[in-house]
Amino acid sequence: MQRVFRGGVEALPERERKVVGRFVKRARVSRNTNREFEDERTLGQRVADRVAAFGGSWTFIIIFAAVMLAWVVLNSLVLARRGDPFDPYPYILLNLLLSMVAALQAPVVMMSQNRQAAKDRLDAAHDYEVNLKAELEILSLHEKVDEFREAKWEELIRLQREQMKMLENLLEEKGLSRLT
Repeated sequence: MQRVFRGGVEALPERERKVVGRFVKRARVSRNTNREFEDERTLGQRVADRVAAFGGSWTFIIIFAAVMLAWVVLNSLVLARRGDPFDPYPYILLNLLLSMVAALQAPVVMMSQNRQAAKDRLDAAHDYEVNLKAELEILSLHEKVDEFREAKWEELIRLQREQMKMLENLLEEKGLSRLT
């Protein structure tokens, strides 16, 4: 592990120091960031998320289209025949209501998008920590494999020397010349 910590653990940023600490302790780095993020939401944030989820659904589009169609049919056909439509054509009250819905819905959607961006940043930071620990684990495995390979080479050289000595002893017993 000397190659990993050349500058010392103290030289690393805080997040990386935590990952190294967990690596040394053989502890987990992974966690459920979805649960962590959901647990920290305020009431307003939960409402904003639900409004944004509903406002971006087919259910909302269908209900919204049905209400607008009912508004137009009620004012243009039914009440216009009786002579007392509450919002005659060009539907100024409907335009006002649509503008108010858009004015209120846009900031709520933006709040939800900001929260989603914050969640994405949390996920990216968590992914970085997990990847960093995986990289440290891989480096550790590489070092173990290198040590194992080095030990095997030393063992092979030792065995080869023993075999050479045994062969030389055998040749001397037979009266043959040494191997060179």
